Amino acid sequence: MPRDPLIGIVGKPSSGKSTMLNSLTDANAAVGAFPFCTIDPNQATGYLEVDCACSRFKDTEDKGEKMMSLCKPNYGWCDHGKRHIPIMLLDVAGLVPGAHSGRGLGNKFLDDLRHADALIHVVDVSGTTDSEGKNTRGYDPLYDIEWLQDEIRLWIEGNLKKRWGSIVRRHTATKSSIVDTLQTQFGGYGSLAPMVQRALATLKGLPPLESWDDEWITKVVKAFMMEKFPTVLALNKMDHPDADKNVSKIMLKYPNTKAVLTSAITEVFLRKLKKQGFIKYEEGTEFIDTYEDDPENLKPLDEKLLNRIENIRDLVLYRFGSTGVVQVLQAAAGVLDLIPVYTVKNIQTFTGGNGTNVFRDCFLVKKGTTVGKVARYIMGGEVTVAAIETVGGVRVSEESEVLPGKNDILSFKLAPKSTAA
Repeated sequence: MPRDPLIGIVGKPSSGKSTMLNSLTDANAAVGAFPFCTIDPNQATGYLEVDCACSRFKDTEDKGEKMMSLCKPNYGWCDHGKRHIPIMLLDVAGLVPGAHSGRGLGNKFLDDLRHADALIHVVDVSGTTDSEGKNTRGYDPLYDIEWLQDEIRLWIEGNLKKRWGSIVRRHTATKSSIVDTLQTQFGGYGSLAPMVQRALATLKGLPPLESWDDEWITKVVKAFMMEKFPTVLALNKMDHPDADKNVSKIMLKYPNTKAVLTSAITEVFLRKLKKQGFIKYEEGTEFIDTYEDDPENLKPLDEKLLNRIENIRDLVLYRFGSTGVVQVLQAAAGVLDLIPVYTVKNIQTFTGGNGTNVFRDCFLVKKGTTVGKVARYIMGGEVTVAAIETVGGVRVSEESEVLPGKNDILSFKLAPKSTAA
């Protein structure tokens, strides 16, 4: 990926999108400086939880605990082997039916959307808000998923069809490949030629471009959308009494779409109590300790709050295993095949320089990226690498691929710059 990955958060009004964004960008996470050059007003920094490289050494006598205690990331933080890596989130505004024709903030919504590499679609599965976010009862959230996909498709299709005659004439006159012609049209959405190629490869019996009818144009656009906008469904308000039947319908209709059950408002509430010293809470798990469990370190809760904690335990945490907020960001990184790569100066000690802290730097790259591309991505352009080493001082070639647990801890030795005589 030529730039930092960007996850778009979409959802109709009152779906819980703002609460989801707050839960993913909790102020407690603002540790150290940010690695991003600029942050637009509608962008925020989320934190992706992964198993840190330091946790791989926990079974090595007492070295593991020492390693984890020395893990002090330059960006984000590491808590007992759980690394929290900064990742950019985009608050996509103006999601209402008719956005493709400019309704609501439609133009803003679609302009924002094209920058995203993947989407988290926050869906209100309680059925208590209609397509515009107004209070109702018995609303079918399946419709929300369908019209979001339709809005994106109609937007892209509309842009194609407006110019279809000239596109076909130019394609025929220049004898271009279908990939080259479509990349010219889809480049404005942030596509790359390999992305277009992967999309076309999923279509069987694809005829020559000049003979495409409306049905084939729709098929091509849908295939492109699957590549350009891979989507994770955050099925929010999962603890509502009507959520179960709606979740089942969604899972049956979209069996191949990654879906995560979430309660963003519960996550925000628990993190607030944790910050205030009332509870001990491990994000992404069902574990909560209160004053009764740890009177030396926690403040007592009043009866009203204690009852609410018990309800959260019964209706959310014990039933679903977590609030789902940590997992939904992990799922978004998963549909992009992102994995962490740790770069160190000293491959024997994993330190970053003269200090003793380990695994200071971590970057998210696409699985299968070559080690050479990682070097250029991190060093900022074309560099001449003299040697690349991984764990144990093992040399790796620039063509070697980065995979989970393999070639993901790297040390680069750059060739000295030649000077003119």
